[in-house]
Formats: sequence, C-alpha cells, structure tokens
Amino acid sequence: MTLGPGMLSKNYDGLQNDLDKMEGVFLKRGQYTFPLDEQKIWHFKPLIKEGDSVSAADWIGSVRENWFDHKIMVPFDYQGTAVVKSICSEGDYTINDTIAVIADAEGNERNLTMTMKWPVKVEIKSYKSKPRPFKLMETGIRTIDTLNPIAEGGTGFIPGPFGCGKTVLQHALSKYAEADLIIIVACGERANEVVEIFNEFPELDDPRTGRKLIERTIIICNTSNMPVAAREASVYTGMTIAEYYRMMGLKVLLNADSTSRWAQALREMSNRMEELPGPDAFPMDLPAIISSFYSRAGYVNLNNNKSGSITFIGTVSPAGGNLKEPVTESTKKAARCFYALSQNRADSKRYPAVDPIDSYSKYLEYPEVVEYLDKTIEKGWVDKVMMLKDILLRGKEARDQINILGDDGVPLEYHITFNKSEIIDFIILQQDAFDKVDSSCSIERQRYLVNQVLEICGSEFNFESFEEISTYFKRVINLMKQMNYQEFKNEAFNKMEKQLEELLAQRRVTELETQVAG
Repeated sequence: MTLGPGMLSKNYDGLQNDLDKMEGVFLKRGQYTFPLDEQKIWHFKPLIKEGDSVSAADWIGSVRENWFDHKIMVPFDYQGTAVVKSICSEGDYTINDTIAVIADAEGNERNLTMTMKWPVKVEIKSYKSKPRPFKLMETGIRTIDTLNPIAEGGTGFIPGPFGCGKTVLQHALSKYAEADLIIIVACGERANEVVEIFNEFPELDDPRTGRKLIERTIIICNTSNMPVAAREASVYTGMTIAEYYRMMGLKVLLNADSTSRWAQALREMSNRMEELPGPDAFPMDLPAIISSFYSRAGYVNLNNNKSGSITFIGTVSPAGGNLKEPVTESTKKAARCFYALSQNRADSKRYPAVDPIDSYSKYLEYPEVVEYLDKTIEKGWVDKVMMLKDILLRGKEARDQINILGDDGVPLEYHITFNKSEIIDFIILQQDAFDKVDSSCSIERQRYLVNQVLEICGSEFNFESFEEISTYFKRVINLMKQMNYQEFKNEAFNKMEKQLEELLAQRRVTELETQVAG
C-alpha cells in the first residue's frame, strides 16, 4: 500500500482505494483509484541537512496535514545507515517530487519522495524498543477507565449480541479517548451502518481540537457485500496506516468493527484454497493469526527518543451471543481487555451495557500500570477498584437470593447490599452518551465518584423494613445521578452535594450509635 501525506479524512476500502474518487453507488469491476492526491501542493520543511547520517524511519522533514505536522521519513525497508547527499530547501512540492537523495557506504544513491510503499501483512519494526504498556489511556467512559482500564498501546475487544451498543461505544471511544488519531475499520458491516459513520463523523465536533472529528480520522470501509479478499485485507490496511503514524510519535486509536466478519473472510479464503478446516470451519491457525495481528499494537520508543502508540479495540459479533465460539475464544487469548456486552443490561437500558462481572482488564495485574495509577490518580487505586468489583459481585448474589426467596424472605442486609451495588451501577457504570456533561468523565471526577460511592457503601444504615430501604436508596441514586449531569464542582453541583450529605445523615449509623449498640 502507499503511505504518505493526505490520508487524513479519507474514506478507503480494504485495498486502499479512495472511495470518494469513485462514481456511482456500487463498485465497478476492475476499478482502482490512487489513495493520495498527486496534484496537491504541500509546504515542506526540512529537519535534516546535507552530510547527516540517517536510517530507516528517521524524520527528514515535515508537511502540515490538517492540524499536525506529518513527518516525512526514510523508507522503512531501507537497510543500514545512509548519508544525506542533498535535501530540498523549505518550499512547496507535490508528493512525487524528489525531496532528498541519500547514499549508502558503497555510494548507491536513492531518491526519496514524500511517499513510500509497504506490504500490509508485515509489521513496521523500525523503532528502538517496544516495552509493555504502562500508561493509562483515558477514554472518558467510567466503566472502562475505573473498573477495567486499557493502557496506552494496549489491546481490548468488545464481544456482544446484536443491538447491545458495540458501535455506539466505539463512537464514544473515538470522540473522547486520549488519542491524536482515530482509524475506524468497518469490516464486513452492513451498508447502513457504514453510511451512518460517513454521515455522522463529518458533523461530530472534536472536544480535543474544537474542530471536526473527521479531520483526525481515517475510515476504512468494507461492507459485507464487498469482495472477500478486500474484507480480509481491510484490518491489515488499518493497522499498517496506524503503524505509519505511530512512527511519527503519535497516539493512534484503531477501532475494528467487526473482527468476526474479518475471521469469516479468513474462513472463506481458507476454504477456497482447500486448507484443512478447524473448529466451525475456521482456519486451523486462527488463534495464531489473531494473536499475530493483536501483537502489532503497542507502545514503542522511537530512534529519536520520542514515543508513539497504537491502542487497538476490536468488536466481536458472536452468533447468538455465544462467547464460546472460536473467534471470541481466540481473541480472549490475545487481547488484554475484555468488555463483555450484556443483553440483559441492554434490555434494561443500562448503557454502556458492559457487564462489570464478566469483563476484565489484565493491565490491573501489571506492576508498572499499578505504579502509574498510584502516582497519577491515588495511592491504592487498584485496591479500591477491586472493592467496587467485590461489592458488585455481592450485590448480584443478594439480588439472586431476593428473586428466589422473595423480598420478605431474606434478611434486611441482603436488600442493603443489593442497593449499595445499585449505587455503583447507576452512578459509575451507567453513562449518558448524549448528554453534554456526562458523555465524558475526567479522571479527577472519577476519583471523586469512586471515593464518594465507597464511603456510602462502607457506611451502616438503620432501617425497619425492606420497603424503607428501596425508597431511601432510590432517592440517593436519583440525587447522585443529577450530580453527574452538572459541571464538576460548579454551584449547582455543590448544592446537590450538601443535599446528599443531609440525606445520608438521616439513615446513617454514627460511630457513637455503633458503640452503644455493641
């Protein structure tokens, strides 16, 4: 594929054809378009001078692409070290103009333009090192950032039945995640979903830059009726573009929707080549293919001491919501974060419908991530997250007992435990993607919410009957829910905070009362 300036805001198919240059509703047989604009003039600024030594992926200059400086690099396939023979002065050039000439130790010269070619199934490895991810990637989505955080340069996947909000969740991630560049791969999606992306993204405002989100987005689209080979190549095309921008020191978020359709394309290709079938007729080496692909994401240190990252989040659409099918099982082994969407949560309108019990983040087990969270959020943060998960689990167990034995067939403690877990669900897990304030939640506000909720869950309350418990906690949840819709620490927020303290004081058992009762 061709890599160079001008890819931002483009709509490509899986073979990197520029869809905006094509005419008509359907693709015509044998029609190909060049992915970049060969006539456009770019203002080039050199970053090196004659006589400098360079190697693969070194920055030789930059051009302004939308809102950031697009680095022009030595081609990734260049072997060894070269000397710069000549470099163009600052000025206006097209992508095909020669901007530099380099020569190796034997005197073999190579002309460099602003573009380069690279095979999509080969990882770009022209970096110094690739450490394990250690930094939190803020997404603004509480159920991810608080309970199951994903690291910058990490991998995650979102399985779930149809209609549970996979696409909406990915749109929210694209809009609010702490990333410089967004790449969306619509792999095997229905045409109406892809059209929705094309229509929505040019209209979405970017909260990071104040401009339009499409200005830092690349869309790679392969609907389910496009050729199988193009669908199979589409995720590799997206990953290669992400690796290219990562080498410029950028944070890239790559969303693939859905990797199940990619795996189905692999299955069709494998069957046509008469390869030995595995479970459900998928290729025998499906786990290896998925693991190899996910491993291309990551946090890297570049040769010039800068850093870049690719955070990859794919969705999986298991048939009938069966999470035991081969694609989900193979992806589970490769991805570090698992965000299971629940049909029951979606049906009860608890969005995002991420199941807090089944979902997990293995980054919480990384010592470097724990240390980073202790420094940037709060000492002992992971312990507090585990406390939240424990309360949610005990709340689920209490709810099951109440459903089996009836409201008056269980002790009052069961109702209190269940309602405390409901506070976590309504206040932290649930989020309104269409509200101006609640659609994105800062880490500072998430810390405040976690501490506030844990304080309530750690308190003892005095009740006479289960009817009192339900009514009281609904009032608490409603007041805290209204606080989520207010700007953090503004006048209305502070007023509601005082009302909440007064409400909690009505039923909370003080230390003195506890000692007397003891």
